[in-house]
Amino acid sequence: MRLVKILRVLSLWLFWPGVALIAWGELTPHPPHLQGPLDWDKADHFIAYFGLASMATMILGLRPRLAGAIAGVILLSGALEILQAFAGRDAEILDFVANSLGALTGTLVAATILLLFRDRALVAGSASD
Repeated sequence: MRLVKILRVLSLWLFWPGVALIAWGELTPHPPHLQGPLDWDKADHFIAYFGLASMATMILGLRPRLAGAIAGVILLSGALEILQAFAGRDAEILDFVANSLGALTGTLVAATILLLFRDRALVAGSASD
């Protein structure tokens, strides 16, 4: 349970700086090119929105408003793709697809973590009663 609390606090502190960093990276005319084992543009998009959506999930928890927040993350990714056309960059539908898949996967992974730890806490709570 302590791990979930740490992840929630980190997510709370890092979500908006993450949004700003992603917006800057998508709208700057010449973004830095990260080289590494995943030297593929779509992987960068997937990972960025995986992070945002997983942080949103950790912050909000498994509440009905989470669906709206994730829809907002996906809409943000679409808006940034469209704005790239005005920033001297190419707007690509496959980038939006990678963003959306990353957001949905990030939500699923974070929700799974929350469910696993919630179930563990319920079992531990019932054993001590």
